[in-house]
Amino acid sequence: MDAHAAVFFSETLKLFALMTPPVAVTAFLSVSKQYSEAEKIATARKCAAAVFILGITLYFCGEKVFAFFGFTLNAFRIGAGALLFLSAVSMMNESPEKPFVPPGEDISIVPLAIPLCMGPASIGTVIIMGASAADTAGRVVGALSLLAASLGIYLCLRFADRVQCRLGNTGMAVLSKLTGLLLAAIAAQVVFTGIDAFLS
Repeated sequence: MDAHAAVFFSETLKLFALMTPPVAVTAFLSVSKQYSEAEKIATARKCAAAVFILGITLYFCGEKVFAFFGFTLNAFRIGAGALLFLSAVSMMNESPEKPFVPPGEDISIVPLAIPLCMGPASIGTVIIMGASAADTAGRVVGALSLLAASLGIYLCLRFADRVQCRLGNTGMAVLSKLTGLLLAAIAAQVVFTGIDAFLS
């Protein structure tokens, strides 16, 4: 039980980082200034729901994707890790004040859920997690981790105004850079795992 709990917390933190909450919060704040409180809550809820639905679908259908395209898990690890590293570099260079979409547009699905929270690198990592799950218990833990990470995104967007007031633009920029560093570390681990297994 303790082992499953450790995996749950580890996978939840990894997925939450992959969903790049600082970037999502910045995008949300840039276009929701004229939103009512109800509109902000609805946008946060729709985004989190879309992230979870897409993530859980890919998590359980990942093996079918591998079979359909005829490539190996280790090859996908290397490719997803490379994409994840590019995402990390992008976060390190991104300006937190840069607007993502024109004000007034519905951003709950695009670009918040896709591609900011569930971009190519995040999608690749979720598929790898699902395909790597050893048993039913592992799959359940992974699914619960996806749910927890999605709820984390909801809370970040729901209280985005408070986060910005607490951190300010400088704090948001620092948080974004730290998240980029974490993503780079995850990317390196994914790539190294794929290369090691491929060579073995």
